[in-house]
Amino acid sequence: MSDRPLVVQTEELETRAAEWLGQRCDLVRCEPQKLATLNGELEHAAGLVVRTYTKVNREVLDHMPGLRVVGRAGVGLENIDVDACLERGVQVVHTPDANSSAVAELVMAMLLDAIRPRHYLKAAVSPQDWCGLRCGLRGRRQLCEMTVGILGMGKVGTRVARAVAGLGARVQYHDLIEIPPAQRQGATCVDQHTLLTTSDVVTVHVDARPSNDGLLGDDLLRKLKPDAILVNTSRGPVVVAAALARLLHERPGMTALLDVHDPEPIGPDYPLLACSNALLTPHIGAATELANQKMSWVVEDVWRVLSGQKPIYSATLRK
Repeated sequence: MSDRPLVVQTEELETRAAEWLGQRCDLVRCEPQKLATLNGELEHAAGLVVRTYTKVNREVLDHMPGLRVVGRAGVGLENIDVDACLERGVQVVHTPDANSSAVAELVMAMLLDAIRPRHYLKAAVSPQDWCGLRCGLRGRRQLCEMTVGILGMGKVGTRVARAVAGLGARVQYHDLIEIPPAQRQGATCVDQHTLLTTSDVVTVHVDARPSNDGLLGDDLLRKLKPDAILVNTSRGPVVVAAALARLLHERPGMTALLDVHDPEPIGPDYPLLACSNALLTPHIGAATELANQKMSWVVEDVWRVLSGQKPIYSATLRK
């Protein structure tokens, strides 16, 4: 048996990052769904590198008794039972700011798509059609006359606040913690009721704490303006899809822009598929080359733990 530590990788990493770790460890691939049924050949694995769809729970940990570190190539830790890892002395490392800019860019792209209809010309257009296109593509609202409410003023929310404020929007936010004035980007702190009832756009950027599951259910969703735009690029379970679908059917002037869903991938019975005013993307908030690179280099902290050093971004050391 090799004297190098064994590390299991379950999802894609940027090639250079995977190669870097492979030069230092015995790196093997395993499909996420097979982790819970690992046999003895991997019981000596010292490291595990995952992304979004690998569940690291007590059952998995029981099959990997030699595990010392879990590396999450990404921000959220909802797919990892951090408490169970802590009980077993397994460190959890992640990349807390790797994709913030990428997600904020997606929010802006989705939002501008919603308020500025466009048609890309691929052929000559007659004068009559030209005039018709220009009239038909007239946006009803501009950001400079809208109030944008940010639910969760963390790393992504702060970037979105800066971007929409730069285009002249009035910005307000609600967060569970006090945000220093220097980090508010000029946004006004309001209570949750005010944010939901007075914002033309509500963009959701909350974390994965259990109390946020189902946060936006029927009661809170109905506080939104009849023509509000709801954006969710945080976590699928935050918004109750069935409740949102009912509201969108009742309010054709409302729009929902959703990049995250519950479950993922969505199935044919996903209620928002039947809503013409729900625009859905397949969890692409971090889908840029730069974000992928930054997330993949979680392998550096994985190696720090395996070589006896202190990691830079440890979820378990902060608890």
